[in-house]
Parts: sequence; C-alpha cells; structure tokens
Amino acid sequence: MVPLQRPRVCCSSILALLLLSLLMFFEQLVVGLPLSPKEEEVVSRFQEYLRIDTVHPSPNYYPVTEFLIIQGKQIGLDTKVVEYVQGKPVILFTWQGTDSSLPSVLLNSHTDVVPVELAHWKHPPFAAKMDEAGDIFARGSQDMKCVGMQYLEAIRNLMAAGFKPQRSIHVSFVPEEEVGGVDGAKKFYGSSDFKELNVGMVLDEGLASEDGNYRVFYAERTVWWFYITAQGHPGHGSRLFDGMALENLRISLDAIADFRKSEFDKVKSGEKAEGEVTSVNNVYLTAGRPTPTGFVMNVQPSQAEAGFDMRVSPLADLDALQKLLDEEWAPASRNLTYRFLQKGKVTDDFGNLAVTAVDDSNPWWVLFKRAVEKAGGTLAKPEIFMAATDGRYARNQGIPTLGFSPMTNTQVLLHDHNEFLNAKEYLKGIKVYEQILMSFTGTGDESGDPSNSKTGSGELSETIHTEL
Repeated sequence: MVPLQRPRVCCSSILALLLLSLLMFFEQLVVGLPLSPKEEEVVSRFQEYLRIDTVHPSPNYYPVTEFLIIQGKQIGLDTKVVEYVQGKPVILFTWQGTDSSLPSVLLNSHTDVVPVELAHWKHPPFAAKMDEAGDIFARGSQDMKCVGMQYLEAIRNLMAAGFKPQRSIHVSFVPEEEVGGVDGAKKFYGSSDFKELNVGMVLDEGLASEDGNYRVFYAERTVWWFYITAQGHPGHGSRLFDGMALENLRISLDAIADFRKSEFDKVKSGEKAEGEVTSVNNVYLTAGRPTPTGFVMNVQPSQAEAGFDMRVSPLADLDALQKLLDEEWAPASRNLTYRFLQKGKVTDDFGNLAVTAVDDSNPWWVLFKRAVEKAGGTLAKPEIFMAATDGRYARNQGIPTLGFSPMTNTQVLLHDHNEFLNAKEYLKGIKVYEQILMSFTGTGDESGDPSNSKTGSGELSETIHTEL
C-alpha cells in the first residue's frame, strides 16, 4: 500500500496569497464602499466622454458632438447644434421651464482639452483609467469635461424624480476655449441664438479645491499679451558701447521682473490672493543671427524681442499699467516699441467692472450659496480667477456669472501631467448641481429632496425669485 502524501505547498505561494489578501484589504480601506450599479453607470458615462480625444492643436469635435447628442436624447432634452465656424460645433440642450417669461439659467462648459506630454503620464491620458483608489486619470477630468457631464447627470436625476423647473435650463458645450474661445463661446454669446435664450444667470468653470471648501469665482483677470522690440547699433561681438539692442531690452526685462516680484510678494505674504494681483511672465525671447548649428557668436544683433503674458486683475489701475509700459518698460527714448497681440478689458459692455456681486445684493448669489450649503458643502472666500475662461463673454454682457467646479480635497491638476478626479468626488458634485438647479429655478423645497420639489414652497426662495 502506498502511503498518502501531503501536497507540497511552496512558501512563496503562501506569501503571495497573503500579500494579495492584504492588498485587497487595503484597497477596500482606500476605496470605501464599492460603487452601486447606478453609480457605476454614471461613472462609466463620464469615462466614455473622457475617452473622446478633443486635444489641441487639431481637435475633431464631431465624435464628441455625436456622443453628447445621444446623451441629450436619452435624458429627454431639446437639442440644437450650431456651427458658427465650420468644424467647431456648439451643442445646446434645453429643459423648458413652466414659465417662459422668466430669465433662464445657462450652464456652460467646453469640449476641448490642452495637449499632453505622454512620457509624464502614469496612465494613457485618453484611456480614463480608474485606479484602485477610484481616481480617474484623463486629460479633461478636471478641465472641464467633469463639469459638463455633471450638469447632464444632475438634470437626468431631477427629471427622473419628477422635478419641474419654473425657469428654463440651458446647457451649452462649446469648442475652442483653450485657445481663447473666439470661434466658440465668443461667437455663441454674440449670436441671436443666445439672445433668444433670455439668460439671467450663467455657471462656468472654476478650479478644484485642495481642502474641504468649494471654490467659487466671481471675476477673472484679463489678458494682455504683448511684445517689446528693442533696436540698437550692430557691432562686433568683442566691442563695448552703449545702446545695444540686447542692453536696451535687458533694462526692460529687469524693470518687469521687479514689478513681477512686487506683485508675487503680496501673494506670498498672504496680503492678496493670486487673482487679486497682476501677473506678468516673460514667455518668449529672441535675438541674434541663427546658423545651421546655432548662432553667429561674434556679431551683436541690431534687434531683440521679448513676449509677455500679463494677466490684469480687475482691481488694477489700468492707466497706471499703461503708463508703466510707455515710460519704463518700453520707452521710445531707448529705441523700444511694443505691440499687443491681445489686450483685454476689465469692464463690461456698459462700462462697469466685469464682476459678479457675491453678497446679499445679488439674489442669484444668495440662491447659489444656500444650495451649496443644502448639499452639505461649504464655500471658501469668493475669488478672482487667475486666468481666462469663457465666463468673461457672459460677464461682458452684464450677466451674473460664477465659475464653479465642485471638487474638494483634490489636487489642482488642470493642464498638468496625470490630471485626475476621484469617482466619489465626481458623484458628489452631481448632487451639488442638483441643489443649485432646484434653487435657481425657483422650485426648491426645504427638505432638499428633488422628489418633493415639484412646486416652490420655500419662503426665502419665493421672496428671492420675486426679485428675479
């Protein structure tokens, strides 16, 4: 009789099983409760949107347009697609309100995204990979495909709950924001299509918050892009004399650097937020005579040029800045000239500062703040956006506009490598938008439950909407 033999178990196999068990345990700790089937469906739609490549410099907008049209039809929204510039469609969805005489609400987002450097990404930037922590890696996950889909998901949920808005809600998806919005939002906001919407309030993009408070933006810095060109006497590279082109330009570079430092010091000290100061950065510098292998080294050039990206705060003194440019940065007395590639303004079309009031004088702000609080959120101090968004085209028409992207406890990674948004944070933002839409459309219920919000019952809401 052959004795029974115990199966031999390799120690390395046991170790591997233990490590796998530990990994699954810690993964559960990180992820928390798994996504429900409905949440998985919602996140899946977000990932599908992120996987559509709309990256500059040559975005193809038609696949994303087809995807969005399908979403709108599934939800039950009226759909309109307009191309003010061929190949650059604007998609407009409408949820008709019960009272067409009331000013409507517009939720705007852009479909294009900035380029990526593949070598620096841990996951392919258009794969929308979700890791074990629930972080979804993709270009546009923060800027700003998340917001566009959150708009639609909030409307989907409210419709399913039987919610009936008094005001019409419009959702616009525009192209070309990342290159200035000239062929996108600017054309849309200047069109008869937009005027017919009777928009009273606009929401556009904001920024993620690295703490537990939501950030909101009531204005933005305007763009001054300009070149300074210096002329000077050419000469042999060994000679020393005054008035050389590069010497003239260097004096300007030093003066601009001093101004930049003085503004940056205000931010570093906490005296002002970044959006409250005027920033200026040297982004372009050229001089010398190029050769196939470099530059001619023994000739001093007769011309040198520098380009600058200046972001002007609406709190800035424009006359003082212009004087600085004329008299210190590019004076004709030093053989300097300047030209603007873009020179924005800080006032709207009516001559007022292009800012949205964030106090009780603005009924829209009261409704917005109340909605975020009902959703369980808290707002940080309202800010001036440091860069430019499509929101400026609405503010230029005097329309109240807030920049808001509901992401808390999230590293700011727009335009950065490994941009991501956590699935749970994305889902939480949808609930915030549900409350905002209920509040804005005048049918908010004190319970905050959309299924109980078919008619307006909040005394505060009724009072505010009477003003609007």
